[in-house]
Amino acid sequence: MKPNTPILPPANLGILGGGQLGRMFAVAAKTMGYKVTVLDPDPNAPAAEFADRHLCAPFDDKAALNELAQCAAVTTEFENVNADAMRFLAQHTRVSPSGDCVAIAQNRIQEKAWILKAGLQTAPYQTVCKADDITEASAAFLPGILKTATLGYDGKGQIRVKTLDELKAAFAEHGGVDCVLEKMVDLRGEISVIVCRLNNQHIQTFDPAENIHENGILAYSIVPARLSADVQQQARQMAQRLADELDYVGVLAVEMFVVGDTHELVVNEIAPRPHNSGHHTIDACVADQFQQQVRIMCGLAPADTRLLSACCMANILGDIWGGDGSEPDWQPLQNHSRSHLHLYGKKSARKGRKMGHFVTLAADSDTALTEAQQLHQSLSVQP
Repeated sequence: MKPNTPILPPANLGILGGGQLGRMFAVAAKTMGYKVTVLDPDPNAPAAEFADRHLCAPFDDKAALNELAQCAAVTTEFENVNADAMRFLAQHTRVSPSGDCVAIAQNRIQEKAWILKAGLQTAPYQTVCKADDITEASAAFLPGILKTATLGYDGKGQIRVKTLDELKAAFAEHGGVDCVLEKMVDLRGEISVIVCRLNNQHIQTFDPAENIHENGILAYSIVPARLSADVQQQARQMAQRLADELDYVGVLAVEMFVVGDTHELVVNEIAPRPHNSGHHTIDACVADQFQQQVRIMCGLAPADTRLLSACCMANILGDIWGGDGSEPDWQPLQNHSRSHLHLYGKKSARKGRKMGHFVTLAADSDTALTEAQQLHQSLSVQP
């Protein structure tokens, strides 16, 4: 197949990773007429329930990768996949995003360098790769957050520090691995923009989502974000600029901090895949982020990203399951005429684990958030 030839149904599409993002990708691809192969070592991978084939093997298993390479195109559902595995697959089939882009997103040091290369701002930071990197000059970045350069997500791998002694202790606690010390900013909010890019001529962005975190984990995403139209447009332009700089092909989430009274935007991090803050697109947009993932990996231009209704997405964590594994009472949520429940089919619940989400549609953002919070509270812990 020529590189630019569109891939059409009933072609077989492959995905590295079988979690909830892989599950929603599989639903979108199957609905659009494609076959789906999932590679994931978990025999109970949520995506396997909807896939035509589940390769239950490690992500670097050569035999499984050779089988996945027979797919017409391959993508990923998480950034901590082996980038070399993606580079191997790219020798045999169409892969998006590229292994190089995934490797950049895996490492905060590389990530920030590329953000700056695109002419965008980050929070002030210092790389800390050895104990000797912590000097008196490091005080300029305090108070701050010491983040591991790799393998950090949902608040993991992050320690807040106020003094040089705390910084040294935090670096030791992280095991002396490569880190980034980020100066605390005058944070007024957090937003994310989902970019869908095939090339310079075919690129779309979804409306920015305003994100509310609890205990380091995303709790609510509100769309439209409660920011001025100018700030929202600037966010979309910044996200597109970064995707262009990376020559990114696929769905890219760009998270940003809203700083100070002037609502200045600085880029926090990127995710080379559909994103938790984009789940509302399934229920509230013309085309959702997973349909876009399918389209772009198949060489098709992104579809319309228009928002059809104000909404709020709420994550459902394992905290609200009973100690015996009993599920929450879904009735109040299911009886709400403008709310949509999405459960991920995970076999066991635990504290902090994302088990599902719901999206509440409303006339405006404030109403959507209020109703979503009320519904969330109705999901009481079972005895």
